[in-house]
Amino acid sequence: MRSEKDILDSVPTKLFIGGDWVDAEGGKTLTVSDPATGEHLATIANASEADAKKAMDAAAAVQESWGNTAPRVRGEILRKAWELLIERRDDFALLMTMEMGKPFAEAQGEVTYGGEFLRWFSEEAVRINGRYGSNPEGTGTMIVSKRPVGPSFLITPWNFPIAMATRKVAPAIAAGCTAIIKPAELTPLTTLAFAALLEEAGVPKGVVNVITTSRSRDVSPIIIQDPRLRKISFTGSTQVGKVLMKQAADNVLRTSMELGGNAPFIVFDDANIDKAVDGVMIAKFRNIGQACTAANRVFVQKGVAAEFSAKVAERVAAMKIGRGTEEGVTIGPLIDENAVVSSQAFVDDAVARGATVLTGGQRAEGPGSFFQPTVISNVHADTRFMSEEIFGPILGVIEFDTEDEVIRMANDTEYGLISYAFTNDLHRGQRLIEKLETGMMGLNTGLVSNAAGPFGGVKQSGVGREGSAEGIEEYLTTKYTFLPHA
Repeated sequence: MRSEKDILDSVPTKLFIGGDWVDAEGGKTLTVSDPATGEHLATIANASEADAKKAMDAAAAVQESWGNTAPRVRGEILRKAWELLIERRDDFALLMTMEMGKPFAEAQGEVTYGGEFLRWFSEEAVRINGRYGSNPEGTGTMIVSKRPVGPSFLITPWNFPIAMATRKVAPAIAAGCTAIIKPAELTPLTTLAFAALLEEAGVPKGVVNVITTSRSRDVSPIIIQDPRLRKISFTGSTQVGKVLMKQAADNVLRTSMELGGNAPFIVFDDANIDKAVDGVMIAKFRNIGQACTAANRVFVQKGVAAEFSAKVAERVAAMKIGRGTEEGVTIGPLIDENAVVSSQAFVDDAVARGATVLTGGQRAEGPGSFFQPTVISNVHADTRFMSEEIFGPILGVIEFDTEDEVIRMANDTEYGLISYAFTNDLHRGQRLIEKLETGMMGLNTGLVSNAAGPFGGVKQSGVGREGSAEGIEEYLTTKYTFLPHA
């Protein structure tokens, strides 16, 4: 693995438009910092409205030729990109640790996970199928074919820099769509490095474009309002997603929205408590709790609540806090100071309503935006994180009595991304699959994400699915042709 300096020196710092690395209009720049230290990492181009227009021009110019490129060619490019990414796994992992803060081992896992979208959709590119057959009346032939939607605007979040990029770019490329990627201002370096990798893998000029900016509210509408755009895919907060959906409505764009979550994690008294503890450690503290899939409300049946809380608190108290590059670190910094302030507010609110902090509960000493991993017991039903997404390393235990009660509480939210449940009762598990109002569910596990699984939610957690066979459909349009018999 190369040094931090060597990796940073290799990351492009310009915009990637039309296959060229170019400065932003007027030479404007933005700074990227390490959340563990606050130190400067890089200065990169800060795109303007004019740059957004150029990126849209580039994507539109090559859409027809890319859409007509053989599926096998598109698939082989993605396969090559996967091979390059896995070959450079440690470099990409270290880059993410520097700009986002997650522990290095977790970052390595994200590269592997993100790479699977490249491999999966390299295989899906040649499996875009239609239908051919007689109409019911027997008077003609019905032909159903699939074509690429067209130029797509892909907006990725800061918390999973490589996985969110590959999860969107890979199906777009496989389907024959050109793309403009706008990574989060806080973690753009990984996407820039990924764009360079795609260029090396053979993606033609203009097929993938990257604009980095600190002025999303001004820059994004230039692309969204362009009549040549056909699709927008966004991962982020529900609040921003609603704004983008309103903007997309003017041109009736296809939309994929992976939005906020308020995941219930349910432990019944017949569950294997040790497995449930293992599961919640993954579901809550992976990525320092900064994930839309994070367990946000931990419901534990009263008969096992004390045992569960004690075991979780013991595990959490032993977690090592520090910069993600340090040996044995399992909790890195939160993304910025605002996240620290927000985490403290969640803890203070729970305590004010009668909850008890078993471990953690405050910011960690030293530089950087660190917050102690926290376990809170005796959480009341009116606590803030019953209705708001925490996005931090805070686990609060809410006790319940009956299955019907916990199902009601679990569904009492505007969100519906994912749920988790631990029980050894097969029939109960089946009832939960049917009754919990979420797009995904982990039954006796705290980790469900997989490139082969359809990722997405219901209610205000979004529309559409990413990954799986469903993922490529988000970038395809269906055409029906009727051919009457002579």
